[in-house]
Amino acid sequence: MSFSRRLVGISALVTIVTLLVGGMYLRIRDSGRAAGDGAAIRAEEGRPEVSSGSTFSTNVAIPVEGGMVVRDTLVVSVSAAAQAAAMKQAALSAQVQGRIVRLHVMENEVVEGGRLLIEIDPTEYELAVDRANATLARAAAQYREYTLFDDQITDPEVRAERDRVARARSGLDEAEVGLREAQLQLERTSVTAPYSGRVASIRIVEGQLARPGDELLTVVDLDPIRVEVQVLESEVGYLAAGRKASIAFSAFPGETFSGTIATVNPVVERDTRTARVTVMVPNSTGRILPGMYARVALEARTFPDRLLVPRGAILERDRRTMLFVFEGEGQEGLAKWRYVTTGLMNDSLIEIVANPETDMVQPGEVVLTDGHYTLIHDAVVRLVADARAAGGRPQ
Repeated sequence: MSFSRRLVGISALVTIVTLLVGGMYLRIRDSGRAAGDGAAIRAEEGRPEVSSGSTFSTNVAIPVEGGMVVRDTLVVSVSAAAQAAAMKQAALSAQVQGRIVRLHVMENEVVEGGRLLIEIDPTEYELAVDRANATLARAAAQYREYTLFDDQITDPEVRAERDRVARARSGLDEAEVGLREAQLQLERTSVTAPYSGRVASIRIVEGQLARPGDELLTVVDLDPIRVEVQVLESEVGYLAAGRKASIAFSAFPGETFSGTIATVNPVVERDTRTARVTVMVPNSTGRILPGMYARVALEARTFPDRLLVPRGAILERDRRTMLFVFEGEGQEGLAKWRYVTTGLMNDSLIEIVANPETDMVQPGEVVLTDGHYTLIHDAVVRLVADARAAGGRPQ
């Protein structure tokens, strides 16, 4: 009797499990058919397949960013690493020996050309000038004695010869040279700026003894700053002096500087297979310093009359290229998908080209550029300046 009850219980349990499994199978099958029917409908309409779990409800306006479709010239740039260098840089060294009695500047100070920077004790050199003046006076007196009555000589050639001999015998020529040398040495006790710029790398202090050849300080001209770019030989042929350049320095994240190509070196370096391109960048504030690393985009080729959209507008779904066009009045409207064919591009823009199998956009239309990655066709959207700040879904 006990065995019969156990058998009846097991049979009931098997029946219940069978019914549960059958019910789950029917639900999964019906769900699959519904999904298949929805996919078929979307395929017939030409809309891309989007997972329902990755989209917003189309009943709520989703914050998105947009950009204008334009017909303009597409500029294709050449990008390369670069390094900033001073326009001019002069390391000033002592030309005479003496003690530093006055240092008039500090590092990074702006100076005008000709400004006095350093004074070396001039006492010894002032005495040398006085001594040279005395020697010159003595030689001049001797010369006058030798030529006392030469003004009575009527023959010009004879007078010229006597003057030459008198100058040599009196030592007048040598005395004049000696005075100029002494004056030059005295002038060298004052170190001046060779041109306008900034003071850098001061290597001396007041009271220090300087010897000829000792480096004192450096003067650099930082406006404009020179940026040297190494460009591959395959791309250098597209560049020319006068074209624009965009420079991003590692020291200033998120900031871009504008410059102009000044020169393109016609020689390709054998080891690197690159040529040096020099870009000039305005630097009146002196923020850009020699040695700073940068990435430079050089204007290379131009393609006029192209239909362009921001690169952020382009998406890929079902292995096809597409974008969303904003349709509506004011800031709120609908996101309309369009399959498109792309062409040339640069860092910020991409060309849309005609193709009978895809759609086109028109100048003046607004395409979505951010906050649109998970949208579906006809989603309600709201144009904002910053999709994330407005509560848009993180991308």
